[in-house]
Amino acid sequence: MRILRAKIQMLCAAALLATALGITAPARCQEAPPGPLQPKPGVQPERTPPLPADMQKRAIRVRVNEVVAPVTVRNAKGEMLLDLAQANFHVFDNGVEQKIEHFDLGGDPLSIVLAVETSSHIEPMMPAVRRTGLVFAETVMALTSEVSVVGYDDTVDLVAKFTTDPDDVQNSIQNLRIGTSGMRLYDAMARSITLLEQRPAARRRILVVIGEAQDTGSENTLGEVLRMAHLANVSIYTIGLSTAMADLRAKPPPPRPTLGPPGTFPVPTPNGQPQTPELERQMQESADLMPLIIWLLKTGKNAIGPNSLEIASKSTGGLHMSVKKDASIEKAVDEIGGEIHAQYTLGYRPPGDEPSGYHEIKVTVDRPNVSVRTRPGYYLAPPES
Repeated sequence: MRILRAKIQMLCAAALLATALGITAPARCQEAPPGPLQPKPGVQPERTPPLPADMQKRAIRVRVNEVVAPVTVRNAKGEMLLDLAQANFHVFDNGVEQKIEHFDLGGDPLSIVLAVETSSHIEPMMPAVRRTGLVFAETVMALTSEVSVVGYDDTVDLVAKFTTDPDDVQNSIQNLRIGTSGMRLYDAMARSITLLEQRPAARRRILVVIGEAQDTGSENTLGEVLRMAHLANVSIYTIGLSTAMADLRAKPPPPRPTLGPPGTFPVPTPNGQPQTPELERQMQESADLMPLIIWLLKTGKNAIGPNSLEIASKSTGGLHMSVKKDASIEKAVDEIGGEIHAQYTLGYRPPGDEPSGYHEIKVTVDRPNVSVRTRPGYYLAPPES
């Protein structure tokens, strides 16, 4: 991780140098709304007033103008590859190859919202959550990010507005306070996505959630949250906190159907990986979520039973990690930071007459024996009648 972090810092420094020297940005950045992309440390960016509730509901029906697909590429050893060029990538929308109009590796400025559960249910784990402040500021925020912090229990509260000052972010996390017993997870995610939507379009948008995979009392549904995230090009990373009370409240997961007779491998494995029972199990578990994700996007409803945090991450191409020990929380935050600053970003504009419904995204790489992870697709709601 130290070698990777050094590479990431070099990439971030190069991006900052290019900005300082006035090097022309790609077309995607030229079309962004006016305003500084990299404020000076400590300067508080002006916050745009939140959208009215009725506009937020209508926003999920807007057509997609640009699709942003963050891509993580790893070799057979699980190491992230940082030496690929744009020509190595191919992106397909419903099976049709698209022209890549934006390409970047770790240099795009980031807008990140950290949403943290402050419910009394996680009180035993809150000291460990507070200790992640330093790791978050160093590895997730890094040099090209602005961060806002949201806390949620029975209410959703803006703890810190967007800032580029790592000390402010660290202090906001370290000073989180335990609240009531509510867990309005979906409302917190919806508000976080709304905050990200208001940032300049040239910035990558990341939502990091630390909390239990439980929701009580939210006005928004998981399906609505996923729609918002898809249309705003938000990648969701989640760290699921597992406590004794959470385990008691959680419903047992439904049995996963098998995809073929025992001893057979009906699902193709990633390039270069041998067919093993463990790999097949992992692939079946991953594949099982896709029909549910598409159903949630189409209906805008909630899912009962499956891990909502895992669903949100898989739907947007992010990572989900479950933690039970205090030290694991900091490790998970560090892993998220290492990945988001070492991702390739591909941007393309789908045709204006694309049909409504779910669009599958597939990214391939001209490099043998690698695994590729990106957002699996996006959803276009039918136009208003």
